[in-house]
This record gives sequence, structure tokens and C-alpha cells, in this order.
Amino acid sequence: MITFLGIAMVVVFTYSIMAKKLSPVTALVIVPVIFAVIGGFGLELGEMMLNGLKEVAPSAALLLFAILFFGILIDAGLFDPLINKMMKLVKGDPVKIAIGTAIIAMTVALDGDGTTTHMITISAMLPLYLRIGMNPLVLATISLLSISVMSGMTPWGGPATRAIASLGLDANEFFLPLLPTMFSGMVCILFVAYILGKMERAKIGAIEIEFSPHSLALNEVAYTLQDGIKRPKLRWLNLILTITVMVVLVMGLMPVPILFMLGFVIAAIMNYPDLEQQKERILYHAGNALTVVILVFAAGIFSGIFSGTKMVDAISNLLVSVIPESVGSYFPVAVALTSMPITFVLSNDAYYFGVLPILAQAGAAYGVSPLEIARASVLGQPVHFLSPLVASTLLLVGMVKTDIGELQRYAFKWTLLCSLVMIVIAIVTGAII
Repeated sequence: MITFLGIAMVVVFTYSIMAKKLSPVTALVIVPVIFAVIGGFGLELGEMMLNGLKEVAPSAALLLFAILFFGILIDAGLFDPLINKMMKLVKGDPVKIAIGTAIIAMTVALDGDGTTTHMITISAMLPLYLRIGMNPLVLATISLLSISVMSGMTPWGGPATRAIASLGLDANEFFLPLLPTMFSGMVCILFVAYILGKMERAKIGAIEIEFSPHSLALNEVAYTLQDGIKRPKLRWLNLILTITVMVVLVMGLMPVPILFMLGFVIAAIMNYPDLEQQKERILYHAGNALTVVILVFAAGIFSGIFSGTKMVDAISNLLVSVIPESVGSYFPVAVALTSMPITFVLSNDAYYFGVLPILAQAGAAYGVSPLEIARASVLGQPVHFLSPLVASTLLLVGMVKTDIGELQRYAFKWTLLCSLVMIVIAIVTGAII
């Protein structure tokens, strides 16, 4: 019964978002509540939902202050030189713009943090996309693919870190055999960027832009307003602040929400010491921040109920039980393939700490190394990052001013392609078999 309810809940939830029957926030809250009541968990709902909120509270705080931190730096013009340089190089060609986006996003994504990657990539490139009329979903897709590959496999990225910790593995033994697979993912991202750029070029052509800082603004009024809040004299101080925050982030010297809160406060005081102007800048970004934080808390409700009702355990046990012994030696391939749908409906914490140990135990019965299971588990990350349960993806759709359903419909085939390419290369190179 619990297994059936869990599967039905996932199906209804996914359909309601992709078909635009419900908004993401409504679906994340209402759908699991209804199915929990049907399953007889009505009296326990409050505690489950509260536990879910507690789980995502740090993520919500992180996103709130990260949005405000990078928003202040964007307003001050920190990324203008990067945008200007990119404008000169690509000269309005959608193919070059898309490939340039991929290179920037993959480079930034090396720190393993999706929020940082999206904030920098989207902030740097979105004005250019809007200026020449390119679809912002191209930008969103490339940024999402970049973080899913670079963060998914590097030992300091979230998914790999969880897999290594969950199964007690050595980071080098996990990562080194995956290097060819990660490189194949990077090549796939560049290929997708090229194809999407070609599609955009076919629609809008190569736009000849006479370069000037004004060309990035949608109109002269917008440029004048932007110019009034730029802080070119503080650019080096802002860069030092940003690098410091990134170094502390990578080294893990401080809880990330606290780090971004301090970074935001310092950036605000340094760039806008006038209290009225500081207030204006905060209010300007508050709408985007609030939308993302609400979605994160709604995602916490979903995951809290999904875990509290044991639906996640029931579905994972069903998965293990239906895999026939005859395919035991190919168990890592099954893990890689099933990681796509399972991580789409589960948070990484739920999958890597709840489901992965079960899969590793089942694999051991077939003589499969936990290392192979762990490597296989990260290959579905491109599809996972399309999930509305991923906080950085909620930030992404907010920044490009679309909704999660639009992004899913546009990007799904490309995320699936990258996952399948990496699975094939992982098999060929012996990383998972």
C-alpha cells in the first residue's frame, strides 16, 4: 500500500507541475499532504512537515543571503568586465555565446556549488542573451548541465561527497576512474551548447552589435539607472571579497549560510553605505529571494512527508527486489539508469544516505564493489538537477524568470542525453563494471 501511494504521489506530483495544473509551491505542499492523509498519516503530518522544514532551513538561509550577496555585487558592476570581454569575443553569434556560456559555467562549477555557479553564470550572461534575443532557457540548460557534471563527480561536490561518506569509501579510488567519464560529460555539454546555439542562430541569425557598455542595457533609461549604482572604483575590493568567500566556501571553514550572510553584509556596507540606497538594493532583490525561499520550504514539506511516511523506503526496497539475479553482474548499470528517476523525486540526502546503502548491500550479494555502485549513483545527476527539490535549480528558474515546468520540458532531453553518454563511457572505461 505504501509503495503504491509513493509511486502514485510521484506521478501525480510530476504531472501536475509539467502540465501546469498546479504551481510548484502548491504541488510540493498539497500533493504529499493528500496522499499522506489517504495513507492514514493525518495525525503525524505536522511533525513530518516540521522535520522537513528543519532539514531545508539551512538551504533556505543559504539561498536568501547568496541571492542578496551576488545581487549587490552585480549591481556594483563586478561582472561587467567579464560581460564586456565576452561581448567583444562572440560579437552577437548565438553559437559562440552558447559555447562561451558552457566554458564559463563549467569553470565556475569546479567549486562544486550550484548556487554560486548559477549566480555567476546567469548574472554574467543573461543581459547578453536578452540583448540579442536568445532564449534564456538555453542559458539555464547549459548552466544546469555544467553544475550537474562538475559537481556530481568531483569529490568535493555534493553528490559525490554524500556517496563517499555514505559507503565509507576512499575519495581517490572513487574519483580517478571517473575522470574519463567526467570529461565525456564536459564534451557532451559543449556539444549541447553548440546544437542549442545553432538552433538559436537559425531563429534569430547572428546579430551585429556595435559594442559599448550601453549595448548591454535594454534601453538608455535602464542604462542610466544601472550607471547610478555602479561602483567601478570598488571593483577590486569586490573581487577580493568574492574570492575570499569562494575560498572559505571550498575549504569549509564556516557554515555556508553564515558565510554568505557575512559576505552580503560586508558587500552592502562597502558598496552602499547610504542606508536609503542600501535599502533600495535589498528591496530590489527581495522578490526573487522570497520566491526561491518559499519554494525551498515547500520542497522541505514534500521531502519530510515522503521520508516520514516511509514511502521512500518502500520504493527503494521494491526497486531492489525486482532486479533479477541474472543481471547481477550488471547491477551498477541498473543503479546508474535508475538513479535518474529516483534522484528526480528524492533529495540527494534521501537518495545517498537512505537508498544507496540498500543498493550497495544488494550489489554485494552479486559480488559488485561498493565503489562501482557509488560511481554509478552519480551518473544520473543531470536529470536529478531538473527536480523541483533541488534548491539551486529553484534559484536558476527564478533568475531567468521562468518556471520549473518550462525548464523541465525544454531541458529534459539534453539532461537525459548527457546522463546516457556518461553511463556508456563509464561502462567502456570500466568505471562501473
